[in-house]
Amino acid sequence: MAKSIDVDNLNVYYGDFLAVEGASINIAPRTVTAFIGPSGCGKSTFLRTLNRMHEVIPGGRVEGKVLLDGEDLYGPGVDPVNVRRTVGMVFQKANPFPTMSIYDNVIAGYKIAGSRKNKREFDDIVERSLKGANLWEEVKSRLQRPGAGLSGGQQQRLCIARAIAVEPSVLLMDEPCSALDPISTLAIEDLISELKVNYTIVIVTHNMQQAARVSDRTAFFNLAGVGQPGRMIEYDETAKIFSNPTQKATEDYISGRFG
Repeated sequence: MAKSIDVDNLNVYYGDFLAVEGASINIAPRTVTAFIGPSGCGKSTFLRTLNRMHEVIPGGRVEGKVLLDGEDLYGPGVDPVNVRRTVGMVFQKANPFPTMSIYDNVIAGYKIAGSRKNKREFDDIVERSLKGANLWEEVKSRLQRPGAGLSGGQQQRLCIARAIAVEPSVLLMDEPCSALDPISTLAIEDLISELKVNYTIVIVTHNMQQAARVSDRTAFFNLAGVGQPGRMIEYDETAKIFSNPTQKATEDYISGRFG
């Protein structure tokens, strides 16, 4: 079931370096939220705090709160592995497990967790997930072939199938189309629009046309200067951000004056 995300005054550190400062956001269930802004402004760093992926980098820590349907993801005793199962992630570069078949890639999350499901249950999960990622018809006759043998766009949809197989509530996507051709990009964008019926989706993108096409709300991040922390400058309905932003920095970025 899709869940809301509420972030209050979040500071993100790597060691002593403050990477993102004072970020607050409220994301409704079953919506698509886009993060835009110049390179190095903290978009991806902030995205990773939403499922504690930033903690895999030594020294990564946060101050502030990240609530998922009111539950503090950083509360005492909260297991980051369970957080990442509830808040799935799709990365910039498609990363199917190269030694695994298409079938085994989809159920990898269950295998890693030591699930005792039987083959019929796994068959159902694989079919449901690949259909959910609009990939089933293309691969159903070759499920035992390597996932790495698919095209780039198919590999990215396989990674989405793998992410939704464990039935998360939220799906994070870090520039999921940056390495794809226009046709594959359109397929992923269409898929995002379909997935938001069941998931809360947050996407980082450098493609402003993409943000305008797929998202309901958009957050603009920026840097005050070199070595300064990234900040969320403005967050609003996507149509307003792109037509009548409140902040001049947002307007300058949208219009191409910088970035």
